Amino acid sequence: METYLGSCHCGRVRFEVRARIDHVRQCNCSVCFKRGALNFRVAKEDMTLLTPWEGLSLYRWHTHTAEDYFCPVCGILPFRKPSALTPAEIAAGKVPFEGWTVNARCLEGLDVSSLPIIEVDGASL
Repeated sequence: METYLGSCHCGRVRFEVRARIDHVRQCNCSVCFKRGALNFRVAKEDMTLLTPWEGLSLYRWHTHTAEDYFCPVCGILPFRKPSALTPAEIAAGKVPFEGWTVNARCLEGLDVSSLPIIEVDGASL
């Protein structure tokens, strides 16, 4: 596990994550696609916000169960809580994820071009 510092573009939103990043995910849903995010997941306890929650803006869309946190100054979305599973996903045996999805492009010192990319078809969800 490595510790990475992360931030939005202007530095108002700062956070730290502990992770072993061996790949990133590129989702084709409208939000991820338009922001150009390369995502990876970390457990809830492996992300620490270094700035106050009150300094972030929150956006909820679609099922209103995902929480997209972004900087109200520069507009960058460095992390989010993923959507809750649908009843069909739970019935199929998927296990709920209680952590964070982090935009790898917001981490200092991480060469995202060296990481394998897994395509996620979020547009069809």
